[in-house]
Amino acid sequence: MRPGDERRTSDMAVPEAVPGPNGTAGVEITRMTFDEFLAVGPRGLYKADRPVVIKLPADVQGLGRDEVAERLAGMTVTLFTEPGDKNHPGRWETRDIKLREFFADERHLTATDTWHRVVSNIRSSPADVNAVIGFDAEEFFGYGDSLYAANLWISHRGVFTKNHFDEFENFNIALEGRKRFIIAPPGVRAYYPRSVLRGFGDKSNVVDLDDADLSRYPRLAAKLAQRRDFVLEPGHMLYLPLGWWHQAESLDELNINVNFWLKSKKILHRPHVLGVALYTYAYRRLKGVYSYKPTEGNSR
Repeated sequence: MRPGDERRTSDMAVPEAVPGPNGTAGVEITRMTFDEFLAVGPRGLYKADRPVVIKLPADVQGLGRDEVAERLAGMTVTLFTEPGDKNHPGRWETRDIKLREFFADERHLTATDTWHRVVSNIRSSPADVNAVIGFDAEEFFGYGDSLYAANLWISHRGVFTKNHFDEFENFNIALEGRKRFIIAPPGVRAYYPRSVLRGFGDKSNVVDLDDADLSRYPRLAAKLAQRRDFVLEPGHMLYLPLGWWHQAESLDELNINVNFWLKSKKILHRPHVLGVALYTYAYRRLKGVYSYKPTEGNSR
């Protein structure tokens, strides 16, 4: 990285705020060309600590539905199932299936009253990772031993991921279909977090930042003024900083994304995120909640 590259991202002009549905203002998402990203690098983005959407080069061709279904047909994936209700308070149900089974059951792709999505941490199969995204991930990110997960996500229209934060630096690549994201800066009390003891400390009582009752959650108003509300298009990659709150909604018939979770020392400067992460990790192991363990190489 060249001297001063970190400043290029942190000093980038922030567009004017625009009115939002809650009577507050949101900030336009920062966008970068691929060359600008290469000049700054992942570490430069970590330091700037702001979400960025990067347009990947035209010659980077990731796989679509048919190619993913063919290449990974025999891979074990975890099916998440939950009621199609943003305010449902419980956890999703999970069970392991083969990817071919997911595509074979039309309900997984068309149900409106139930949300279905599959995920598989394919970190242990770098050949599959690189084939799916269309480039060498290790060379691109230079992550070494900081890679925690390379998750393949497939979902149908309407599937909603409730407002939460992650304890990792996150790069999300859209391969097929569009997703709407709302992202808001780190914080604790302003988001009215759910019970840490029940393993929900990374989640907010305000499950949908697009429909927040500010009379009930008044501390949230200042954070909403700093939110980013945008659609991630195929061929684009989102950098989502560690500890930032976010939600996502699948907009098309089928959405395929791969996201990389990378460990970072930044978590030491966010003690709430670190504390919740440690407790949640132990809670998930104790209760047998899905924990994104790497899938063994069984894609054929």
